[in-house]
Amino acid sequence: MNTETLVKVLKILEKEYKKWDAPVVTLIKERTNDPFRILISTILSLRTKDEVTRRASQKLFERTKTPEEILKLTCKDIEKLIYPVGFYRRKAYTIKKISEIILSEYQGKVPDKLEELLSLPGVGRKTANLVITLGFNKEGICVDTHVHRISNRFGYVKTRNPHETEMKLRKKLPREWWIKYNDILVAFGQTICKPLGPKCNICPVEKYCEKVGVRKNKKRKNLHTV
Repeated sequence: MNTETLVKVLKILEKEYKKWDAPVVTLIKERTNDPFRILISTILSLRTKDEVTRRASQKLFERTKTPEEILKLTCKDIEKLIYPVGFYRRKAYTIKKISEIILSEYQGKVPDKLEELLSLPGVGRKTANLVITLGFNKEGICVDTHVHRISNRFGYVKTRNPHETEMKLRKKLPREWWIKYNDILVAFGQTICKPLGPKCNICPVEKYCEKVGVRKNKKRKNLHTV
């Protein structure tokens, strides 16, 4: 798939994806537009289902919304609020440590530069880019498993991991799509273009997709990823 075709695909998906469930961090951005809560929600979302992240974020933010308020809680308090997100004990410690650093080094405000975000404990490129794009509306390309998988399935990139995908997209993807790319493909990946059994029969962009790694099982008439 070339860039011209990808843009055509993205325009179609941009109209369609609002019918699907938005990623939980996007919902928090729409409701609060707060970089700190976007950062913490992204930490909670790692290796955790969206519905669990949604409930944990809601419980935590009903009790506390700022780094100062986080530091009034013990790690045990935070654990109880965010349970059962994946690695909740480790995440509770990370959330408290991040809050300490933001207060001591950044005057209580989440940094808006990639390098500074990456220096925070527990923050990788996916989280940093998501905070930059959703929290500050600045250019960045957030690549999670959905974005990595679908970009390769489309045939737009040929990469081995999310980091390689991000670097390729930074070279190829038109800048006007950088911020929206993650939102669109995550919603698409959670509902239609799933890892196993993608719903190609109802996909609005099926005719453009190169279906790299997807094969048809003639007996079951289902689509599988290989």
